[in-house]
Amino acid sequence: MNFELTASMMCAYYGNLEQEVRDLDAGGIDSFHIDIMDGRYVPNYAMSLNDMRYIRAATSKPLDVHLMIEHPNNRIQLFLDHLHPGDTVYIHPEAEYHPSTTLQAIIDAGMIPGIAINPGTSVETVFEMLRIVDKVLVMSVNPGNAGQMYLPYVGHKIAKLLAFKDEMGFALYWDGACSADRIQEFAPKGVKGFVLGSTLLFGKGRPYGEILQDIRNLKF
Repeated sequence: MNFELTASMMCAYYGNLEQEVRDLDAGGIDSFHIDIMDGRYVPNYAMSLNDMRYIRAATSKPLDVHLMIEHPNNRIQLFLDHLHPGDTVYIHPEAEYHPSTTLQAIIDAGMIPGIAINPGTSVETVFEMLRIVDKVLVMSVNPGNAGQMYLPYVGHKIAKLLAFKDEMGFALYWDGACSADRIQEFAPKGVKGFVLGSTLLFGKGRPYGEILQDIRNLKF
């Protein structure tokens, strides 16, 4: 079964970020997930613009930039200027007065537009945006911190989104508390990709290539 795996780089070892990128790249990761937080939209700070720029320069693989910031339209060009066409930029619709304006800027820059949906955000409130994005990132935990517990009710939201994805032309991605059993359950249902963090990928004392191969060899 084909599905995408992306590394949540806020969970990487920053004592040698260059080696982390190289090892993940060589191990077969599909893309690099960059969590940008402003301490306002979420109560935490994570990666910076400079972290994103460094990782963009260190790999030829795509970046998935997840903007957990207030009013991303005010700052979107800062990020777009340092990305490559085909990189993905996710925004949270609640963080912007007119999210479609920000999404159009992402499209105009040649990037892949996406929205991230918090556990407490209903599908109905973002329904019209599903027509203009290519990717929907479903948060199975509240945004802002790694290592949180999975919120089971998110599974019902994923089922609702899966019913719309083909008609509306978007792909569905999972972010938060991503374990092997979650991949085994939701990949066959149509979730296209999974963000891997401390639950499955980082801090395990094993080569990333081995872990990624084990995930791709899961039984379905």
